[in-house]
Amino acid sequence: MFPGATTDREAASYVVVGAPLDATTTFQPGTRFGPDRVRRFADTYDDYDRRTASDFSALGVHDAGDVRPWDDVEGYLDHLAAEIRSVALDDAVPLLVGGEHTVTYAGVEAVDPDVLVVCDAHLDLRDAYDGTPWSHACVTRRCLDDLGADRAVIVGARTGSEAEWERAAEGDVRVVPPEEARDWLDDLDADTFKNESVYCSVDIDGLDPGFAPGTGTMEPFGLAPREARDLVRAVAPRADGFDVVEVNDRDDGQAAALAGKLLREFARAHAAADGD
Repeated sequence: MFPGATTDREAASYVVVGAPLDATTTFQPGTRFGPDRVRRFADTYDDYDRRTASDFSALGVHDAGDVRPWDDVEGYLDHLAAEIRSVALDDAVPLLVGGEHTVTYAGVEAVDPDVLVVCDAHLDLRDAYDGTPWSHACVTRRCLDDLGADRAVIVGARTGSEAEWERAAEGDVRVVPPEEARDWLDDLDADTFKNESVYCSVDIDGLDPGFAPGTGTMEPFGLAPREARDLVRAVAPRADGFDVVEVNDRDDGQAAALAGKLLREFARAHAAADGD
């Protein structure tokens, strides 16, 4: 159980769902261990948060456990989306913990947002990778082209193929490179996503691998933890769903610790705004 997620499912405002998919990882595997690892390394965090004057255990969080994957990625994503949709239909906010980034497709399908805000080192705008359109390298493309999200904002992106950069130049994509992330965050205001629903996805490799080495495809020169934290805090009040993905077991817990903290930051910021 995610620490502090003690509310019964029927009364929950937030529901943690683990999605330990590890099917298309292209370098270092291990995302199948991500959900349990995030839970484990969140265990030391204090329940009380001074900034929001809130106890995490009082926010109404429930941990629904993991939706175990199988070899059929497309079939698994369809099933996972149904599980997440049941959360949204109960007027709760899904908090999805991956697993590889492909699971974001299920979250977006279930929540059906206008805007996808992604923290990611990679554009993930390939139409197919290693022969499959269901690769983690294609997830943002699938959300735009197949699920019909109106636009995507990719914060922290610093690499991609030539074809991906051409796709990113189209009007439904905005790329915010790491060196521009702070200015983008400072410019966010109440009108940024006005009258739009948002889904927030954090690929932990959006952060610099010096801070989060436990991930499959490390890419130097990324975001600092405070920038990722501030992104989550800023987007959370406008978001109807959240995920943190691509944590594996190839470090001493740094990536998992950050992922667990970012999940808590999302819930606290969302709850604080909801109570205003």
